Amino acid sequence: METSKPHVALLPLPGMGHMIPYLGLNKLFATHHNFKVTIFLVSIDHSSQTESKTIISEMNNNLCNIVQLPPVDITSLVDPNATIGLRLPITMREIVPAFQSSIAALKPCPIVLVTDIFGTDAFSVAEEYNMLKYVFFPSHAWLLALTIYTPILDEEVKGEYVNQKEPLKIPGCASVRVEDLFDPLLDRTNQQYDEYVRAGIGIRMSDGVLVNSWEELQPKTFAALRDDKLLACVLERPVYPVGPIVTRSGNSSKNDLLFEWLNQQPNQSVVYVSFGSGATLSHGQMIELAWGLEMSKQRFVWVVRAPTEESGDKAYLSGRSGDKNHDQFGYLPKGFMSRIQNVGFVISDWVSQVDILNHPSIGAFISHCGWNSTLESILKGVPIIAFPLFAEQKMNATMLTEEFGMAVRLQVLPSKKMVGREEIQKTVRKIIVDKEGHGIRDRVNELKYSAEKTSCKGGSSYNALSELAKGFEARMQLQN
Repeated sequence: METSKPHVALLPLPGMGHMIPYLGLNKLFATHHNFKVTIFLVSIDHSSQTESKTIISEMNNNLCNIVQLPPVDITSLVDPNATIGLRLPITMREIVPAFQSSIAALKPCPIVLVTDIFGTDAFSVAEEYNMLKYVFFPSHAWLLALTIYTPILDEEVKGEYVNQKEPLKIPGCASVRVEDLFDPLLDRTNQQYDEYVRAGIGIRMSDGVLVNSWEELQPKTFAALRDDKLLACVLERPVYPVGPIVTRSGNSSKNDLLFEWLNQQPNQSVVYVSFGSGATLSHGQMIELAWGLEMSKQRFVWVVRAPTEESGDKAYLSGRSGDKNHDQFGYLPKGFMSRIQNVGFVISDWVSQVDILNHPSIGAFISHCGWNSTLESILKGVPIIAFPLFAEQKMNATMLTEEFGMAVRLQVLPSKKMVGREEIQKTVRKIIVDKEGHGIRDRVNELKYSAEKTSCKGGSSYNALSELAKGFEARMQLQN
């Protein structure tokens, strides 16, 4: 590795949803700019530590150094039943002393720290070692706008947001409807809300913000983030759209039987059903989904995970511990597996979502609308049936349908009420069979072209990352 190149430290939040874009950013720094990169791994429990190591081993390809930070005990700081949305920021705050010790031991010392919105407490370490401080926002610009504006809403809005009669207005951006608000904003008396407001303030301590989106996808929102009369006076930091950043897994994740089955299906005829690495459905919702898929008479691939009776943020990761010890298929309707032998393929093992979406037989994606899944869907030109469950997914679903035009929404919000089989049947057929689906597919193909173009040499995201890299190099020359 060239000693004249900058050394960049990445401090992502634990979990696959955060690790994947950070590994993608690592790859761009390492391969496009020949930077030395060190990723610091944080864990909230044993399973997340194991997951992080697995992701790194499958996707890293020796492009970075790995430092596993020792686990921290937060049991005295949070309730045993605290949500992931509260445990994450507190863990990231408590990990700072261990991070400081690890930075002190690194030679050469990194000149740049890039972390998530809940990792800005580590900026104190960056300042101690004269490092540049950046936030990598692994989601989209609209959510970034809401995040930095929440401290102002906190001062201006009286009472609970959920009781407001009008949507929450963000200068220069689409307003956020009350029904689309995500967990941290639902209860202003909850500590989780305080942590989110704190994160919005913390972003302003950075030297700049990287966003996993691109200029052409959200032009209005990025313009607002740069306009001194709109959001730039709040953020006061440059914004770099560097997306779409996704990470492709290795071929070891492929399921041979699954791909043999997909190879036998007509183009764009199969509905892919998956709700991400952490989300789970209730048993009742799983039954309705199974019947809806069967009644649609369309081909499908369904990644099934053990159900939970929890909802929203509480359901995150809740089904994981039992995934290996339960027969997930036993939760499905009686006789379901035998009835769908010729049209459906049900799996419980982890398999590369990118590889599935890339298969020509895939014609639609029933998705929780997590941002990683959304970007993968755009890059593969696959329309989405929006099935948001928690976090910012309701906002994402609204944006995908109303702004991007690449998805259809269910009449029922899954996070509020169970989606019935008839609704699922109708929506699946709308994408795969009905004429309306053709227009949605055309639109997602336009977005696919835009995504591919922006990452190529001369594209807006390529240029934004190159500009950022030049700033890193200039800082290193000053220090030398």
